[in-house]
Amino acid sequence: MADVPVAKNPDKLSDLFDAFYELVTILRRDCPWDSKQTNESIAHLMIEETYEAIDAIYQKDDEEFSKELGDLLLHIVLHSIIAEQRGAFDIKKVINNVFAKMVHRHPHVFGDTTVDGVEQVMENWESLKKKEGKKSTLDGVPNSLPALLRAERIQHKASRIGFDWTDKNDVWDKVKEELDEFRAELESGDKEKAREELGDFLFAIVNAARHEGIVPEEALHLTNNKFTARFQYIEKRAAELNKDLNNMTLEEMDELWDEAKSLGKK
Repeated sequence: MADVPVAKNPDKLSDLFDAFYELVTILRRDCPWDSKQTNESIAHLMIEETYEAIDAIYQKDDEEFSKELGDLLLHIVLHSIIAEQRGAFDIKKVINNVFAKMVHRHPHVFGDTTVDGVEQVMENWESLKKKEGKKSTLDGVPNSLPALLRAERIQHKASRIGFDWTDKNDVWDKVKEELDEFRAELESGDKEKAREELGDFLFAIVNAARHEGIVPEEALHLTNNKFTARFQYIEKRAAELNKDLNNMTLEEMDELWDEAKSLGKK
């Protein structure tokens, strides 16, 4: 049985990290589950942990947030150890890479560059990325992002080089145009074309939200949570009334939905 690593000085960050790194190394060596994992096999788990951390942010639960960040740190360290064992890179390279990148992309902090506000910082950021070898402004937007978030990031990056609407009224006109085209294809019965037009409509809605300073992924996340809370209230109240949801009318469920709204279920 392995000894649990102990930080020489728990208040010293470097000692604490060394002990944690040793802990994960032991798990990788001695735990049957950890020892057989690959970077590919646990990739989806890192995504899951990321969303759990984001959920803790939205819930304003700092205690849970700190725990979820710890789970993300575990994945970063474990991925790095696995990569080192297959001869790819180690944790020092991971840290050195991001260290150098942050210094390089902040010449207004670590160099002589002068900037006038956030917008110029972002413009410089994109310019420096191009000099680093990025072929497209849209490089760095992962295909695996949720569709709403990816659309917002694509639009945001395109806007940094001036490819954007200048008048918000034009943005909303585009939303209406895309909605009309979507409804027209539905009426025509062409489902394939309707799917394409629905995508255009959603893309336009994302663009409109961005121009209003709203992150659509966050907005939909909050609405999903609100719907879940209200629907679960309906289930709870139905059980208290000895009613089966499957046998309730829509009007009866709507009444309970309104109760949930009045109680501020969100």
